[in-house]
Amino acid sequence: MPRSSVLLASAAVVALSAGVIGAPVASAAAPVPVVSDPKAAPVPGFAATGLHTQGCEPGETPGWVGSKDVTLAVGVQSQDAATARFSVRDERTGQAVKTTAPVADGAASIKPGNLADGRTFAWQAQALTAHATGKPTPWCSFRVDTTAPGSAVVSSTDFPADGPSGKYAGQYGSFTFTAADPAPATGRASGIACYHYVLQGTLSVGGTCQDTDAVMAGPDGSATLQIRPTDWGTNTLKVQAVDNAGNVSSPVSYTFYARSNPNPPNTLGDVDGDGVPDILLPDSAGNLQIISAAAHDTTPSSVVPAARAARSTGWTGAQLAHRGSDGAHAPMDDLLVHYPGAGSLLEYRNMDQGGFAGGWNEVGRYNSAYPSEDWSQVDQLVVLGPLDGPYRPAMITVENGDLWFSDYYDSAQHVLQLSTTGTWSGYDLIAPGKQADGSLLIWSREKATGTLRSYRAVLGTDGTYDFSALADPAGGAVIGSFPVADYPVVGSSGDGNGDGRPDLYAVTAARHLLTFDGVAAPKDLGLLK
Repeated sequence: MPRSSVLLASAAVVALSAGVIGAPVASAAAPVPVVSDPKAAPVPGFAATGLHTQGCEPGETPGWVGSKDVTLAVGVQSQDAATARFSVRDERTGQAVKTTAPVADGAASIKPGNLADGRTFAWQAQALTAHATGKPTPWCSFRVDTTAPGSAVVSSTDFPADGPSGKYAGQYGSFTFTAADPAPATGRASGIACYHYVLQGTLSVGGTCQDTDAVMAGPDGSATLQIRPTDWGTNTLKVQAVDNAGNVSSPVSYTFYARSNPNPPNTLGDVDGDGVPDILLPDSAGNLQIISAAAHDTTPSSVVPAARAARSTGWTGAQLAHRGSDGAHAPMDDLLVHYPGAGSLLEYRNMDQGGFAGGWNEVGRYNSAYPSEDWSQVDQLVVLGPLDGPYRPAMITVENGDLWFSDYYDSAQHVLQLSTTGTWSGYDLIAPGKQADGSLLIWSREKATGTLRSYRAVLGTDGTYDFSALADPAGGAVIGSFPVADYPVVGSSGDGNGDGRPDLYAVTAARHLLTFDGVAAPKDLGLLK
């Protein structure tokens, strides 16, 4: 046998023994594309709650969209060129439409057509390459309602549109809103979520049901609320309905006449004219909230816009005091405003039931007995209310650590220094005001310890008050403890619950408003805005 043939035969034996000849060559598995993050835009949701959902979890209630212009999109991860296949199914008919879309920059999307109004649609997507098909996304769902609700219908027996009002301007009246559901029998409509309303103003554009000018609808689509017209004469209430898909009805105007009250309530501490003392607190946006001391929650009876404050920061950081007026527009309180370190004290005359739209006047210091010519040294101020007659409220200030009394905050005739210890800067001054026996009640909260103390200035037979109890802040009777860390803000609206005794209020570190029966039995009204 030739040598070459021997070598070839030997090589064949070696190859066979090694298992090389005849063995198939394994090919690498094709990479599988992956889809993720399925999203519909606009995001389906519920206008009533403000919640939004993509409806991709088992058993999840699909949200509503108010448009047929819907985009369905997914993210796609693939090593090879890929497309995405979308399947959109009408849950009423079961009919599904499949659409393929290109992948660009790691994403694919489609705009499905034929989204019938009032229907629920389920959809999913999966990615494909020339060699592999990826796992589909879970089924996601949304509902479509593009039909605006019917116009709101407004009714009120307290302030009827076609007759004299049973209540006066400044008093609360009951109003009911209803609206026609476009197709309640077929279930096509998403249902009334809320109503936007405004009295003597313009309705907001693009608002939500979580706005302050919205009232939630009940299960039957109606809403009943209390509204207080502050202006006597002709009033116009504008209302529009919003469904759960965010569709808004055409606005309607409800016009009624509110009579002037011949005997308006006269309550010290009352700013909005309802006869109940009020608590004034800025919100997080710098607006001034007017909250009734008799309220059951933190919903303000009215809100003074931040733009009406003297500074761009709004009412935030301002020292606020009120108890009585200068008489030009009694019986509601005027408002004193002082920004720490400012040389000016501002008086907002209350001509509009706590709206304070008329701006401010600067309060002068014309009595030479004052410790300084301006208000820049004032650390705190409280208004005691009028002491002699129905008007001209008296005031106490803390200046350079001492207390100063003036019988009227503007054009004071009597100015007295009440202390000389220089230690009042370490205390928060609180003025529950004049008591039934004619005495003045003052409270303090020691900042370092939280100790709450009480002092009384007794009215003498000569018509003057004895303020000697205020000479030393540590000498007051201890009546409670409210540490600053737990209660950054403490104050008094006077007799907030109408039992004839002064009441404390406090704001917690978590911004909850608490009202007290005296200084006990706290009631949590909830979170402040």
